[in-house]
Amino acid sequence: MNLIINIKEEKPVKNNIQINRDALFSAETEDYRMPAEPDIHDKVVVRMRTAKDDVDHVYYIEGKKETEMKKTVSDTLFDYYEHTMTAGEEQILYHFKIVKGTEVCQYNRLGVSDQDTDQFDFKITPGFHTPDWAKGAVMYQIFVDRFCNGDPTNDVQSCEYVYIGKPVYQVKDWSRNPSTMDVGCFYGGDLQGVWDKLDYIKSLGVEVIYLNPVFVSPSNHKYDCQDYEHIDPHFGKIVKDGGSMVDQNAADNTKAERYVVRSADRENLEASDAFFAEFVKEVHNRGMKVILDGVFNHCGSFNKWLDAEQIYERSGDYEPGAYISKDSPYHSFFHFHDNSDKAWPYNRTYDGWWGHDTLPKLNYEGSDKLVEYILNVAKKWVSPPYSVDGWRLDVAADLGHTAEYNHAFWKKFRKAVKEANPQALILAEHYGDPSGWLQGDEWDSIMNYDAFMEPVTWFLTGMEKHSDSYNGGLYGNGQSFFDAMAYHMSRMQTNTVFTAMNQLSNHDHSRFLTRTNQVVGRIGSMGPERASENVKKCVMREAVMIQMTWPGAPTLYYGDEAGVCGWTDPDSRRTYPWGQEDLELMEFHRYLAGIRNWNRAFRTGSFKPLLAENGMIAYGRFQENERGVVLVNSESFTQRAQIPVWEAEATGDSMDRIMESSVERYNVGRLPYPVRDGILTVEIGPFCAMIFEEKVLDF
Repeated sequence: MNLIINIKEEKPVKNNIQINRDALFSAETEDYRMPAEPDIHDKVVVRMRTAKDDVDHVYYIEGKKETEMKKTVSDTLFDYYEHTMTAGEEQILYHFKIVKGTEVCQYNRLGVSDQDTDQFDFKITPGFHTPDWAKGAVMYQIFVDRFCNGDPTNDVQSCEYVYIGKPVYQVKDWSRNPSTMDVGCFYGGDLQGVWDKLDYIKSLGVEVIYLNPVFVSPSNHKYDCQDYEHIDPHFGKIVKDGGSMVDQNAADNTKAERYVVRSADRENLEASDAFFAEFVKEVHNRGMKVILDGVFNHCGSFNKWLDAEQIYERSGDYEPGAYISKDSPYHSFFHFHDNSDKAWPYNRTYDGWWGHDTLPKLNYEGSDKLVEYILNVAKKWVSPPYSVDGWRLDVAADLGHTAEYNHAFWKKFRKAVKEANPQALILAEHYGDPSGWLQGDEWDSIMNYDAFMEPVTWFLTGMEKHSDSYNGGLYGNGQSFFDAMAYHMSRMQTNTVFTAMNQLSNHDHSRFLTRTNQVVGRIGSMGPERASENVKKCVMREAVMIQMTWPGAPTLYYGDEAGVCGWTDPDSRRTYPWGQEDLELMEFHRYLAGIRNWNRAFRTGSFKPLLAENGMIAYGRFQENERGVVLVNSESFTQRAQIPVWEAEATGDSMDRIMESSVERYNVGRLPYPVRDGILTVEIGPFCAMIFEEKVLDF
């Protein structure tokens, strides 16, 4: 028997002695700020919404200055107050004060507040634009080695070279799960494989492909760059080959002649770069964009500027690395703890990121030449003939040795990239408050852990994003979900929210489908099979429905749409299961991408929480004449909810349910639901999610 819980009905209250706080609303979206991203000297109109005929005064507050706003527009439910200003060169911070009789409240990025504080003000940063193509775009992340092997001739071979003390290993069984020490194991995925699957990627509704690092590197993840100036021939083209390989028990690269040829010979590098230019051109021809992964905080011990593995010394075609000679032209690129002459040749006292000698920390403060080199790299790949569309920046906040230098560098980086390609996206990996970098002169946006991945995971599964812990207090806690989202979204301006990568899974965390089994563990303690046991696809579908309707850029991690499971890194880097996909889950993603494109409110519309009760959440997205409402039930029983859709500016007597996901299946049939007095009443099943829409036709 289904347990049905009735939630107290909320109706619009008009002409009450108290302010109707549920009606209050403003945002940094185009309906509530015109233009949403103003330039210097632009006339700007900001708008505040109240219930119709409900309040006495509305004030625009900027610092200590208070200006009464004018009521300019009204409809059946709301009054709209406006204030007009001219943008100068400085950032503008503002919020609103609403007065009715003796009652006073404030409205800021967190919503209604009884405290007069500027901590959560709306922001106008004149001249700060994020690329329109990235706002709300569906992205697709590919860990290249594990996606598709399109060219077996460029595969890393067993014993081709030594990496972290052991010969590398070629995995010939595509379906084999990653081992605990996976970093030196190669499955053969490459850029030709991505090219071969572009039709598939496009069919998912993907607009942007984000590639994990593709520059020359000895690891499968390639976050330890060997050469920033060239695409790795193991991902590109090997046109010149040959030479000896290392012994099975080798501990160094003395005999790694084949690797020297493959990774450092100019013919292979030039052929791979040319192939990549054609690859990007093909992606663009299909109407998609490409984002590259830039790892500029550190490089790898194989890097040609250091050459701690003596790859380039053996090549004979390169200037000596800083490890090889104190007179290296790259000496200043690294900090050596022993800088005496006797420390060379082969000076291992260089500074490593977090002490890892395989990840040398780049010494920007000590080398203007290094800064110039990296800025040239940043410009090169966003310029013709490559013309990639943006950078994702690895551990971006760690670059440099001080916070002051970090900010100074990213300002230079932004200037260089935007001059080369004004429409390029600059997006950083970041944990914690990113606001210091999102002031319009450094990053455009971030990978959205705090304001998406973590709150969604806690609410729907109670799991930490690595599957390292479980928190029952956050599982199904809708208010905690909305509070976390509101706070962390308030740390970003809305144009950065719209371009943030909203992910459920990625290469550094457990697969979301595995988190639905609510088991704490990793591959070393649990084994790979447990990652697939007792998973709940219905919960996965709920998460994807949130992902595809939430503010930001929904970013699929390759294979999630096909039902891939996995504990955290390295198990989350399993191969794409070609021929064994979950076809129903794939089609589910396609439908949702279509809904997102059909209703623009889900891409760039305003956002408002509508309900957080008994393990359920509901929220609205609205823009001009389009409305969308999403309802999610995280509980294992049926419930009844009354959703105040009037708060999302739905004015009709019905809304169409356009998708429903339940325990067993999903349904995309269009079904009208009545709306009475602004309330949408819904009976929703266990682990179920529903999407509703209303489109108001213009005549």
